[in-house]
Amino acid sequence: MSNEEAHRLARERGVSSWLYALVRGIVSPLFRLYFRMHVSGAEHIPVEGAAIVAPNHKSFWDSFFIGVCTRRHVRFMAKTELIETRHGRLLVRLGAFPMRRGQADEDALETARTILRQGSLLALFPEGTRVRDPDQLGHPRRGAGRLALETGAPLVPCAITGTEKIFHGGLPVPRRVQVAFSEPIPVSDLAATPDAAATLISDTLWPEVEGEYRRLLARPTLIAAALAALGLGGGLLLRRKRRRAAAPAQTAAVRAPAPPRWRMDSALSTELMRHPAPGPLNAALRPVRRAA
Repeated sequence: MSNEEAHRLARERGVSSWLYALVRGIVSPLFRLYFRMHVSGAEHIPVEGAAIVAPNHKSFWDSFFIGVCTRRHVRFMAKTELIETRHGRLLVRLGAFPMRRGQADEDALETARTILRQGSLLALFPEGTRVRDPDQLGHPRRGAGRLALETGAPLVPCAITGTEKIFHGGLPVPRRVQVAFSEPIPVSDLAATPDAAATLISDTLWPEVEGEYRRLLARPTLIAAALAALGLGGGLLLRRKRRRAAAPAQTAAVRAPAPPRWRMDSALSTELMRHPAPGPLNAALRPVRRAA
């Protein structure tokens, strides 16, 4: 499928509702169960009207995970090489449109403007490319800010973690994926200038994305710490219960009087020594004398 055909199809026909619903119905349970997907702040996505969701970019699958977070159809850019494959038409009908990387693609920008003027939801990655390092984010570009200022569409900061290694050798790996959204950033009062677009991205949008991203990275650590604390507390509680159960028995053993040791009366012992008992009786009493 050529670029021209893809842009025309994206502008005039857009998303196939039944196909989008079918694919979403298949991947949504998979993402939420297999990848233990966690979503926070999805209520910040406008329920209607034009808006730009601006997330960091870790994987080709990022757009699909974002699509699972909302009932609205999500439109997104895809590199030209993907659209030119035999699956290109399918991707376009699922919301994609082509973009030439490494250059200012005016056709892609015009398709994005058309989508926003139609009141649709657009996912646009400010980094412009995937950043595989799970601990780092890329440097954002001003394209998302430019589109927002030109169309008046608010920007919705978004962070996503865990998608950089969800496939290994062509097979899905059950890694935890997290997506978080922040409150929309209104742009209607800002001037549509290149400097304003750059400032909007660098000073307002990207700090929100970075903050959410760091929070998501820290979240599994906090959960692990809480579980460890619960485990330690449970162990201490069990040990304390065992000590309490053993304490009465130990106390009873300490307080129990020792059995009396029988001793011969001293006067009787002296008398027996003076007048030994004859025969077998004397032999039987000898140990008793010694004990006395």
